[in-house]
Amino acid sequence: MAMTTGGDLAILTLLQAGVTRVFALYGGHLEALFQGCRAHQLPVMDVRHEAAAGYAAEGYARAGQTLGVAFVTAGPGITNAITSIANAYLDRTPVLYICGAAPLGSGDTNTVQGGFDQLDLVKPITKWAQRATEPLAIPRLVAHAIRVATTEPTGPVVLELPIDVSLAPVDLSAAVIPRTIASHTPVQPAPALVRSAIALLAAAQRPAILAGEGVWKSNAAEELRAFAEASGIPVFADHEAQGAMPSSHRLYAGRLFSLANLTAPDERPDAVLALGLRFGTFTLGRSHRLFPADAKLIHVDVDGRELGRIRDVDVAIAADSRETLRALLLSYGASNRFDLRAWQERLKHRDSSRHERFASLDKGTQRIHPYLAAAAIVEALESDTVLIGDGAEAAHWLIEVVRQDTPGSFFTHGQLGALGFGLGFSIGVQVARPKSQVLCVIGDGGVGITFSEFDTMARHGLPIVTVVLNNRSWGATRHFQDLLSGPGKNIAVDLGAARYDLAAEGLGCQGYYVTQLADIAPAVKAAFANGKPACINIEVDQAPTPPESEILMTST
Repeated sequence: MAMTTGGDLAILTLLQAGVTRVFALYGGHLEALFQGCRAHQLPVMDVRHEAAAGYAAEGYARAGQTLGVAFVTAGPGITNAITSIANAYLDRTPVLYICGAAPLGSGDTNTVQGGFDQLDLVKPITKWAQRATEPLAIPRLVAHAIRVATTEPTGPVVLELPIDVSLAPVDLSAAVIPRTIASHTPVQPAPALVRSAIALLAAAQRPAILAGEGVWKSNAAEELRAFAEASGIPVFADHEAQGAMPSSHRLYAGRLFSLANLTAPDERPDAVLALGLRFGTFTLGRSHRLFPADAKLIHVDVDGRELGRIRDVDVAIAADSRETLRALLLSYGASNRFDLRAWQERLKHRDSSRHERFASLDKGTQRIHPYLAAAAIVEALESDTVLIGDGAEAAHWLIEVVRQDTPGSFFTHGQLGALGFGLGFSIGVQVARPKSQVLCVIGDGGVGITFSEFDTMARHGLPIVTVVLNNRSWGATRHFQDLLSGPGKNIAVDLGAARYDLAAEGLGCQGYYVTQLADIAPAVKAAFANGKPACINIEVDQAPTPPESEILMTST
């Protein structure tokens, strides 16, 4: 009779589901899981903080379009991971968190790393959370957790394994490992709604397509380009959808926030096709900054709860973005074709001129203007580099200049605005895309939150390049205080003249210190050529505020 443990059954189920990597920080309550990984050769990317384990699993899931898996131990392990779980929940990222727990029945005995109900803590920020109470149930629970996480709308799940359950000996022959675990059937749009959408777009004079995360998650880049080219409708895109319509394409009109710069009546859309996009503060749906309140709206999302959440919808399609685009393309006939050349040219002109406000910047100032720093970083990159933007205003400066030609090559803050996610997230992206160059742009505030992950990059040989835009300040906080209370009333916003490059060197990475604009591109190229993880510390001016931050602050 072959014996095993409950933890080992969890690993066997993960392997059956096709999991090839987990992210974790060891804790005694996880011993059975770690021994299962060792026995079955499931690689463990061990990090320095549980939040980073969760962020790495998120990055792996989003960049690899797959399930991310994180192991976190009991007590402080799960509480440390809470921000990541909430981040995955709001960003609809499929991550399976398996957490350790004190023995069953020990909740009121003051046991170490126990004393509270972990599931009660995570239920509001997960799609599903459950506790295994006997080892033979673990395969079924792991399989179900994966199905829930990967079914649209995707999201995080938590499975708690008490230490006595995971370490319990069981007869392997009595265990049943589910053979079919994950399944995905894209939701089709209703034909009548597709016809209504086509009629609405055909009647518009200034239609626009807004591409969100759903375009990337459904692999709809080819269909997006085909429909845009057939109809002539310009495309705005953000986050993972950046590059679905290449920045060099004649119908690419800019980021979603570019719409906020269109103020003249003949520049504002009168009809919008929003694909895989959720409206909220980041998309300014409530304030109508993106498009007029009276503009016709076709909203497509896999989650019907998002349709009409913020603003009224003329055609609501609860369906997969790629399947909807395919249906729209099939229904789009010659009778619907119309001339949008003047509209296209008007948008193209506005997009090409949106950087004019920075054209006269003094490039010889003592500290580098962050816009010029971000532009120099982007200009130095290979075209297929994967970009991660973290650090509040650091990410917003990067967004001002980002130009991507490949979908799923740009990631930044989601609905939670989780400052400091970037280092862990970049680790997951690099593991998911081992042949890609990965660059993270982060502020000096954000980089301090999980700085020890430079050690993780060094130990695991991950050639991630991290650029710190160092303005010696919590820049977004400073500017928000200026707006609310007036200049000169700042408090708790100053940071020291830290040498993050030297600190990263101490953790085994390469370090570069940059104070001149002309030295940025050579530092970025040298860092990637070195083939080792690197930290580039760039001294930038703290006074300027990114345009997108200004819009967000005035909309808060």
